[in-house]
Amino acid sequence: MPRFKATKRDEGDRPSSSAYSRTDSAERYSGARKKRGRKRGLKVFLITLVVIAAIGCTAAFAVMMRFSNSFGMAADSALHGTLTEAASGDPFYMVLIGVDKDQARVEGSEYGASESAYRTDTILLARVDPTEKQVTLVSIHRDTLIDFGSYGKQKINAAYSIGAERQEAGEQGVSGASYTVETISKFAGVPIAHYAEIDFDQFISVVDAIGGIEVNVPVDVYDPEYTGADIKAGEQTLNGNDALQLCRARHAYDKYGDGDVYRAANQRMVIGAILKKVLASDPVTIASTVSTMADSVQTDLSIGDIVSLATQFQGFDMSTNMFSGMEPTNSKYVNDTWYEICDTANWRKMMTRVNQGLSPYESEDEDITRGVAGAGTATKGADGTTSAADSSSDSSAETSAETDYSGTVEVLNGAGVEGLAGRVAATLDNQGFDTTAATADSYDYSKTHIIYVGDANKAKAQAVADTLGLSNLAADDGTYAGTADVVVILGSDMANN
Repeated sequence: MPRFKATKRDEGDRPSSSAYSRTDSAERYSGARKKRGRKRGLKVFLITLVVIAAIGCTAAFAVMMRFSNSFGMAADSALHGTLTEAASGDPFYMVLIGVDKDQARVEGSEYGASESAYRTDTILLARVDPTEKQVTLVSIHRDTLIDFGSYGKQKINAAYSIGAERQEAGEQGVSGASYTVETISKFAGVPIAHYAEIDFDQFISVVDAIGGIEVNVPVDVYDPEYTGADIKAGEQTLNGNDALQLCRARHAYDKYGDGDVYRAANQRMVIGAILKKVLASDPVTIASTVSTMADSVQTDLSIGDIVSLATQFQGFDMSTNMFSGMEPTNSKYVNDTWYEICDTANWRKMMTRVNQGLSPYESEDEDITRGVAGAGTATKGADGTTSAADSSSDSSAETSAETDYSGTVEVLNGAGVEGLAGRVAATLDNQGFDTTAATADSYDYSKTHIIYVGDANKAKAQAVADTLGLSNLAADDGTYAGTADVVVILGSDMANN
């Protein structure tokens, strides 16, 4: 192994870590929501999630029947032209997205006032099987890098804005919603039958209307800088503000890895808790819940679709027939931007299982958020055996035994690219490491080396490798003379990052 001692500090090499932090649009744009002139009765899709599980809830049906048969997206012919019709009783896929449409973002000069300014903050793919009374939820990482052809390689959450931009340019047969459906359909390899846009903040606000929700939080959630969350671990009742903070506090999980993954797990847990509480409510509370939700959703589904689906889901059991998972990805900086690179082999394996009516994971141990965020997920094997969800906070933070996003890391620039060590150091800072940037003894390294100093720091080196999307680890052979737990010597293979 070549020598890798630090020769001089590269103080100008490292930028402010905040310049590369992944911001949460919900935190940045918390102004009043844009008021639309659509009727409240046209926006009640969230009740479908209730009705999917709400078996025999005739009071809910009575409430829904007071509304119109249109749900606010009848005019989007491009969307309806993109959706694929599913035969009655057959499994179908639905896209559920959260789009940031804050008033501040619409009117702010930084983003402009057009639909093309919007980005999807949450992307959820749902497989609904009425015959088996089964629902599977798969989160797609909003930062997944995909190729948009003439629009270049961008994050998948840009699909909405690209579609809207094409529509505004006069292109027929395309809209933000339709291009989002088209993009996700191709990415997941499945036809999409239905679509919904949700204001997640508004959805969470229903928690207070139903008297809070009961959840089991595996670890303390402390995020004073970004969301103000300070939620203790354990079984407890959350009010609306706490529930919203739990669903937004991705930076509370920086030491475990990608906060978006843990936030998505919490969102699924909170949604499940809301459904459970609503199903146990009286008719008056159900009606009030629908009213609270009504302003936050747009969808192609009609009231007839909902009633038919609810009838088919008679007897639905959330504890054994609702499965969930997250698209497998690896984090990496590409051209100064943070992306998630889809683990294609495992993504195909996951979607093959989902298509077969199985749970996304073969074993709950495959869920990296287990014991850290969200609740356990039910599993279903090829033999048809189903294991109920385990919501206990078993090993809590110890689920990250193979990786450890803490400790000191020294990043040495051995590639000769100005500013590279600083950018990588900022990336690692954002994950919870204490990093410094410097130059190496030479600029002729062709391959990046990740060195752990002492066996006790191997898990930290593995976490560094996971963050950078690398796999080459090695133990210090006694050459390193510094004090860091892990040393990263950047080679030319990282020159474009």
